[in-house]
Amino acid sequence: MSSSLTVTTPASSPPRQGAVAEKSALGRLAGWCYDHRRRVLVLWILGIILLTAISQIVGTRYQDSFSSGNSESQQVQNILGARFPSTAGTTAYVVIHTASAVNSPASEATTAQMVARLRTLTNVTGVTSPFAAGAVHQISSDGHIAFAVVQFDRDEPNIPNSSVTKLVDTARSFGRPGYDVELGGQVIGKVIAAKPGPSEGVGIVAAMIIMLIAFGSLVAMGLPIMAALFGISIGFAIQDLLSHVLNVPIFAPEMLAMIGLGVGIDYALFIVTRFRQGLVDGREPRVAVIEALATSGRAVLFAGCTVIISLLGLFIVNLPFMQGLAVGAIAAVLLVMAAALTLLPAMLGFAGRAVDRLRVPGLFRGVPANGRGFWYRWSRMIQRHPVSSGLSALIVLLLLAIPLFSMRLAFTDAGNDPAGLTTRQAYDLLAQGFGPGFNGPLVMAVEVPAGSGPATLTGLDAALRRTPGIAFAAPPRWNAIHSTAVIIAYPTTAPEAAPTARLVTTLRQRVIPSVTAGTFVKVLVGGETAGGVDAASYLSSRLFWVVGGVIVLAFIFLMAVFRSVVIPLKAAVMNLLSVGAAYGVIVAVFQWGWGASIIGIGSTGPIDPWVPLMMFTILFGLSMDYEVFLLSRMREEWRRTGENTTAVADGLAKTARVITAAAAIMICVFGSFVIGDPLRVLKVFGLGLAASIVIDASLVRMVLVPSVMELLGRANWYMPRWLDRIVPTLGVEVDLEEPAVVPVSG
Repeated sequence: MSSSLTVTTPASSPPRQGAVAEKSALGRLAGWCYDHRRRVLVLWILGIILLTAISQIVGTRYQDSFSSGNSESQQVQNILGARFPSTAGTTAYVVIHTASAVNSPASEATTAQMVARLRTLTNVTGVTSPFAAGAVHQISSDGHIAFAVVQFDRDEPNIPNSSVTKLVDTARSFGRPGYDVELGGQVIGKVIAAKPGPSEGVGIVAAMIIMLIAFGSLVAMGLPIMAALFGISIGFAIQDLLSHVLNVPIFAPEMLAMIGLGVGIDYALFIVTRFRQGLVDGREPRVAVIEALATSGRAVLFAGCTVIISLLGLFIVNLPFMQGLAVGAIAAVLLVMAAALTLLPAMLGFAGRAVDRLRVPGLFRGVPANGRGFWYRWSRMIQRHPVSSGLSALIVLLLLAIPLFSMRLAFTDAGNDPAGLTTRQAYDLLAQGFGPGFNGPLVMAVEVPAGSGPATLTGLDAALRRTPGIAFAAPPRWNAIHSTAVIIAYPTTAPEAAPTARLVTTLRQRVIPSVTAGTFVKVLVGGETAGGVDAASYLSSRLFWVVGGVIVLAFIFLMAVFRSVVIPLKAAVMNLLSVGAAYGVIVAVFQWGWGASIIGIGSTGPIDPWVPLMMFTILFGLSMDYEVFLLSRMREEWRRTGENTTAVADGLAKTARVITAAAAIMICVFGSFVIGDPLRVLKVFGLGLAASIVIDASLVRMVLVPSVMELLGRANWYMPRWLDRIVPTLGVEVDLEEPAVVPVSG
């Protein structure tokens, strides 16, 4: 099948300088922002002040609630809420470690005083002392560790942070030498989480250094930083407000900063680079701003849209916390993109030709000419050896992706918290005194029809006690009308351990059915540990749909942008290779433990099941960023010459320097969260994103993409006629001179 292609060449009599660019929507926007730069700056400042003030007044409601819809564990929670209203809320643990026996007169008296004080706190409905008549297995066998169970009046997302903080402060106030008090439980972890490290500051400093090397000017360096900071400042305020209507995890602000800084600085960097090139080419500052936004600004717009399209894939999962993360990340991308397209042109208006002032001696090189520098020679080397170059890059990518095939998905527990955190201390003490399974009990709700309960419950109790993997099962506790019972069982293994997940499956599929067969008794397995198993299973089942949905949307978008079916197909394959290699890196480090001590990981563990989903959407979008920037220049050369070999080589030579600088900035921003933040989840994301950008900007964009495009030749730009007619045009290129259209069949 043949298709019709066009190549544009400059007309002999170009219009006045910048006139064509100003006809575009982004050109008009750039001109307006340049002419009204004081108004634009004031509007941004007022927006930050107003939204920040509102967010400070109303506060936040971040929460770590990873519910998986109508799962079995959620059904257990619903039953408890209806049949056991006094114990339907979440629980926390106050763990006591004494030098002498916990039941010594002094220690027991201190414990009694602490329990009595905790019972008076807001939102606390009861506290079960380790010495209470109904307490079971709350004192360790060596007599040095005990725990009290605190019962709240509501579930974890609805408990005010102030109530949790008061509980922690009150309990720890009873600590003294020889009588240590630590607190655990998901509700404690929500409030007493590790404080984020200085990651944002480290990343910004690193980005400043890279841009100083690239630009050599303090003014040119400061503009991208300023645009990104303005965008994420409003993003923080909006996310705080969204936490009141969406399920937004507590680490979401750090995620926003990570993504916002990375893409925000990069987007502004591309526009500033094109602006400076315009000045060197003799453009007036206003014309240079208009042309920068009409060309690089348009690429920024489409690159940002690819990230947003990728993030929209998270809505396929249909889980509240994933939607909260997606909305926050989308807000970050939208705001930094808006800052690059409105605030940055205004600031360039203030800077004008002074953008290259305040130069750092020894660093300023000016804007590189299109001469035969390193990247020109590199592009020609790839052009001469496309097979060997491409094959070498492909082999490295496949080797890096090998660990991916051993990835284990499960929610990590408090055993991965920083060692100094009270939740980690409580976790370790419970594991030491009672076994690791006491950190994640299984809660079984037993619905019993009238007259059929006792025998079945006796059989269930016996079956649980002889089931491998269960350390202890408490006696059944009945509701007031004896229609429902609750049984608490403690596994022998940690909540995140693979045997614990297998135990949940064994109970549901073998042990419980064998006991309840032929009866009307219904037994459901729940609790936080079972909830994590359910969520992991659900998220794993949705991964294929998210990946497929994002690829399809991105394919359609890139096809409309580049008028080709080959380029978006190639981009999807390349991005999958890049993401797979990044997955392999995080598995090797966080699950296998390779180099874990270097980046401060206390212990190895599984990968949280939502991480691959979130990381895929972000990485796919960021990879598309560089694809758009690289291919837009290649297509510009193709439209100008109609010659694929020259278009690929020149497009690579003219974009490699700025793509490399942009990638280095992202690597520093993301990498700062690996070395500068104590939170495991941020380390996972930081390393995964940094590794992906290293792989993508070096092996993929600089080697594999040009090699494949060189081999494909004119087929790169193939678009069937019938498809060309029905797919809307969203071209990334704007001709700065009136084009003459020369048809080329192919």
